[in-house]
Amino acid sequence: MDNPENSDFSQDDLFEHYRFVASKGQEPLRVDKFLMNFIENATRNKIQKAAKDGNIWVNDQIVKQNYKVKAGDEVKVLFEHPPYEFLLTPEDIPLNIVYEDEVLLVVNKPAGMVVHPGHGNYSGTLINALVYHFDNLPNNSSMRPGLVHRIDKDTSGLLVVAKTEAAMTYLAKQFFEKTSEREYVALVWGNMELDQGTIAGNLARHPKNRLQMAVFEEEGVGKEAITHYKVIERLGYVTLVSCKLETGRTHQIRVHMKHIGHTLFNDERYGGDKILKGTTFTKYKQFVDNAFKILPRQALHAKTLGFKHPLTGQSMRFDSELPNDMAAGIEKWRSYARHSN
Repeated sequence: MDNPENSDFSQDDLFEHYRFVASKGQEPLRVDKFLMNFIENATRNKIQKAAKDGNIWVNDQIVKQNYKVKAGDEVKVLFEHPPYEFLLTPEDIPLNIVYEDEVLLVVNKPAGMVVHPGHGNYSGTLINALVYHFDNLPNNSSMRPGLVHRIDKDTSGLLVVAKTEAAMTYLAKQFFEKTSEREYVALVWGNMELDQGTIAGNLARHPKNRLQMAVFEEEGVGKEAITHYKVIERLGYVTLVSCKLETGRTHQIRVHMKHIGHTLFNDERYGGDKILKGTTFTKYKQFVDNAFKILPRQALHAKTLGFKHPLTGQSMRFDSELPNDMAAGIEKWRSYARHSN
């Protein structure tokens, strides 16, 4: 290891961007490869540059890119500037607002839009748009203006945004106490055995791939996650499903569906961008490739959102149409199923 005294900066002068502790089962692995497994959208070149510039620290000492990470090592990435997600730049990005009053608004987010800034996505996010269009939005516990909940970048659909501190507290309490209503529509691989059911399994980071979540059966690992599902339509090698969330964990529907053997169609992170069900015929492979092109992201849409209004206590419920890419992808499978019978 290099001595940090050789650096122009001490740790006290730098901002921590990432911190990871290598698990007990960690085999010795170069620190640049180790960080590639943990940091979303990172490139090998960027990580190697960070190492060259003295930005990678292990157990409070600067290391080079070929340092081998071992079990129990604490790996940090430190830079001179604060993390970009704390530098919010207002951007004039149009919002699809389906409802607005003095204390809240409901937005229909398109697929491809990141909800809040993070590594590799510092502009073009929903929050960049919100801070442009609205002044003095309240911060949530993660210092993210207006956000009561979130959905993934490539998931489309409805989000409620708080415009006052009181609305933020009132709405967040409903999500915490599981009294809000959230229904998603998903297209999943395979013909589901049951017409409806409940998936209950704690979620935590995958031990080997930190960009994925995984289900853990043992007690004390991860956070409780409950998804209720119901089959809407069977389309041969895929099924259209309604999913109601009791909890709202990161990637919850995507992980739960994979856990029961029905990965979301075209969910690249969880392996749904490969042919998981069907025939070996070349014609079928071509059909699926075309379906991937029509629906170039995980087939998940936050369709329905319900909550009690912070001022009136009145129940409010919003419903959104399936976006064009999902509707077209479903119709393509529907046609295939009809012609296959």
